[in-house]
This record gives sequence, structure tokens and C-alpha cells, in this order.
Amino acid sequence: MSGIKNNSCHSEPGAKPGEESVVRYHDTCGSSRRRLYGGPAPSQGAPFLASFARKPALSVSKGGALLIGLLSLIATSVAAQTPQDLLATGHVDQALQTLEQQIGTAPNAEAYNLLCRAHFELGAWDAGIPACEKATALAPSNSLYHLWLGRIYGEKADRAGFLKAAGLAGKVRTEFERATELSPSSWEARTDLAEFYLEAPGIVGGGKDKALAQAELIAPLNPAMAHWVRARVAQKNKDNVAAEKEYRAAIDASHGGARAWLNLAGFYRHTNRLDEMEQALRTMETRPVDHPAALIDAAGMLLRTSRDPELAIRLARSYIASPNTVEEAPLFKAHTLLGELLEKQGDRTAAAEEFRVALALAHNFRPAQDGLKRVTH
Repeated sequence: MSGIKNNSCHSEPGAKPGEESVVRYHDTCGSSRRRLYGGPAPSQGAPFLASFARKPALSVSKGGALLIGLLSLIATSVAAQTPQDLLATGHVDQALQTLEQQIGTAPNAEAYNLLCRAHFELGAWDAGIPACEKATALAPSNSLYHLWLGRIYGEKADRAGFLKAAGLAGKVRTEFERATELSPSSWEARTDLAEFYLEAPGIVGGGKDKALAQAELIAPLNPAMAHWVRARVAQKNKDNVAAEKEYRAAIDASHGGARAWLNLAGFYRHTNRLDEMEQALRTMETRPVDHPAALIDAAGMLLRTSRDPELAIRLARSYIASPNTVEEAPLFKAHTLLGELLEKQGDRTAAAEEFRVALALAHNFRPAQDGLKRVTH
């Protein structure tokens, strides 16, 4: 997900349970290389640039002793972690503190890039952009830093007005193209660039032909993602038969990996084939987890469509219990999502505990704050 996308692919953070989840996922188009979370979502159904727009006290309730023990474990476990580890495990408050201390004593490009990504997790685009810009200024030949600058520009563009978005779109394209120039073998950079070309209007450099050209370059690097790009182009062309064929080809190319099954489920959701969506997600649960964030994305998809809450809760808990949590699905968002699922099932006590755990990791995360208010008042 490049940040340049069809906004109908997303759910909206902070909405009421059963409507939109805290997790924003590509439910129309599946997952490219990461999940986008946090921050206010653009208007549903509006294509990209179409409009060229204190930690709470913890109370000991039922199960509270277990919660306090968990929070104590969290506090102990973060002490020796690197900023990268903190981001991967969703300890964003601790990551911000650590990175700001590093920058204050020995500023360097890596620290600025990681600081940008910490703000990205929180959906704080305005706070993150200067840090990403600083990283590329200090290390202009680093492809990854240009990629992240393009991503955060894209998120900002999706929430900007007409003129601001147009200017930012040019910056997104420049950064993604620079990232691929510096690292031609990066399928992640090429996938982000392909998604930009697919979703952006021609006036700012978009084009389906350009996206397909990137798919050809992605194919030897990551065949499954090349099929994903082609599937997305087919959807843009309203050719659902060809799109489904490409999504299934991605499953074969990935040897049945979870990411590709998630993407097929997203396609079924978009085409209102919800029984098939649900079955694809059940199949995904049994397949190799080549992309851990797929578990959370699938749980969010089920919440949004009010389907199989037991499966959604099981997937969210499986991810939270996993040792392989990732930056693109930080634990504070996973706990918030699980809280929403439990709230919808009527278990307000358990939901409150999940929201509190999320706030222990990211004390300003608004969806968790709002969720805790709902279930404790």
C-alpha cells in the first residue's frame, strides 16, 4: 500500500463496531506490501485525488490482575529492544522516546527514518514528513528512505484538498521512482510505484500501462506480487473474470501463502461475494503465514462485513500471541481491533482490557481511547 490508492479499499478507524474497523486494509484490492493504519480515513468511495481533503488510569476490574501482569511484562520486555524491535512489536510510545533521545545526542539518517515510521504507525503524517525528509537529505542514496518518504507523502495527499494533493502526488511519484532507481531489485518499491501508477490520475503521472510495465519488472522478483498488480489492473478495467484468475495465480505462485488468500478474499468482498470471501479467509487461516499482518487484515475484513466473529477473534488473538508481529500491524492496533470485536460480541469487560493494553503501548491512539470510553461509560 503506497498511500496512493482507491479509498474504497479502506475501512475507517475509530468508527462504531460493525461499521468500520480501526484497521484500514485493502479490502478491494488486497495487500500489496504493507497495511495502512491509523488516522482519519478519506471519504468512502472517493477515488484518489478526486476532490483535489493522557494515558487513562487503569482500573482493576474482572480480569484486571491479569491485565496488570501483562502490562508489567510489556514494560520489562521493552527495556533492551532496539527502535526497530519496538516498532515491530507496536511499542510506539517507547520507540518515539528512544528515537528522540538518539536524535538529540547523535542524529543520523536511520534514526530519522525510524522516527518517521513511528509517526506513520500513529497516522501522524504532518509529524512524520519532516523526519522522512531529513533521512533522505542525510542519506540521499538510500532507496528505503525514499520509499518511506513517498509513502507518507501519499498518506498526506489522500487527506488533502485539490491543489495540495496534486502537489503531493508529484512528490510521491518522484520518491517512488527514485527508490526503484536506487534499488531496481526491490519488489516492494516497484509494487508501491505500480500502485501509484494505477491509482493516480494521468495528470499527475498515473496510468494503467505504467502499472503493467512495473508488473513485468516485478515478476522475476516476486511472481505473486506481479499477479497482484495485474489483478488490480483488471479490476480497474472492470474485468472481474481476469482479476479473479490473477488473484488465484498469485495463490499458486506464493504456494498458497496467507497474503494471496487475503487478497482473493478482498476481491470477493469488493464484488459482494461474501460467502466466498468468508471461505477464502477460513482457508487462509490454514495456510502458511507468509505475511503475519494478513491475520489482522482478515479479522478487520470480517468485522467490517459482520461475518464470522469467532473466526475474526481467533485470527486477532493468533496474531497477538505470535512471536512474529510486524511494524505494519503494530500490536496496539491489533489489541484495539480485538477490543472492537469483543465489544461487538457484548463482552465489554474483555474489550476494555484490550483497549487498555493498546493505550499502554500508544497512549494517544484515538480509536483505543474512544473504544475504552464506549465500554466503560
